[in-house]
Amino acid sequence: MYYVVTGAAGFVGSNLVRALNARGERNILAVDNLHRSEKFSNLVGLEIADYMDKHEFHDRLVAGDLDGAIDVMFHQGACSDTMETDGQYMMENNYRYSVDLLDFCIEEEVPFLYASSAAVYGGSTTFREELAFEAPLNVYGYSKYLFDQVVRRRLPEATSQIAGFRYFNVYGPNENHKGRMASVAWHFFNQLRSAEGCVQPFSGSGGYLDGEQMRDFVSVEDVVRVNLFMLDNPDVSGVFNVGTGRAQTFNDVAKAVVNACRAAEGKSVLQLAEMQREGLVRYRPFPAALEGKYQHFTQADVGSLRRNGYSEPFLSVEEGVARYVDHLVKASR
Repeated sequence: MYYVVTGAAGFVGSNLVRALNARGERNILAVDNLHRSEKFSNLVGLEIADYMDKHEFHDRLVAGDLDGAIDVMFHQGACSDTMETDGQYMMENNYRYSVDLLDFCIEEEVPFLYASSAAVYGGSTTFREELAFEAPLNVYGYSKYLFDQVVRRRLPEATSQIAGFRYFNVYGPNENHKGRMASVAWHFFNQLRSAEGCVQPFSGSGGYLDGEQMRDFVSVEDVVRVNLFMLDNPDVSGVFNVGTGRAQTFNDVAKAVVNACRAAEGKSVLQLAEMQREGLVRYRPFPAALEGKYQHFTQADVGSLRRNGYSEPFLSVEEGVARYVDHLVKASR
């Protein structure tokens, strides 16, 4: 019997496989699409029982070849590019594929733990798991939104666990392959290490001053902990926000990255104004392509997650980004 992790070579998926290994789980079926082969490196050092391409997995699942072979399914695979304009591809990959996996899990009574996204809220200013506050701004957000609606309709008939996780702005190890869709912490670290030698938050937009746009930045460590909590609590089902519950500014991330890099070099802590004076933080114009498609503020309402028993504290930007940068510094040596 397999623990299935789709998107296993991706960002959250590979961190989840590592956490399952730490628990002693080895009978893991890793499912992914390695058309972009550089993702393979995220699986190096992890213990899995088998690897299967996502298309083969889907075909075999629909054909019934995997009936009775799966203990739990962690569905982390998706196209997460919020700038993707091919709506047909997005809906086939994120929506239709997910519906087929959900159908299988309900029929087989297999726990189904899947990745949704805070993108379902779009331009909303309230981030609570209710239809009234859901208004996606792009087709990526819509693909996640529509699948969440299917889950809500199917939950009453399900006799096994279904839990969806609306991830907010996740950062942490194993996101290098994501490129432009990697976290702002990853981008800031690489900007600081580049020839320009400075981090570059966006200039003021949406009524916010330079770098003062706010997001709920959540460490992948916390994301994995929530997944494992649900695994350990199979009676809990629903769609849940996964964020810290506290919005912080892009300037906060910039400060955390710069000071973590300075600490690695034995240098003293600086305040934001000092970083600006020394040219370590410089603001770049807000991209025209993001006008009307950008969330200037997000903050997860984690009340439902807490009411359902999750009590672990979440890492702040200062704590989580410092740990992440330490990982990046060591990996770059």
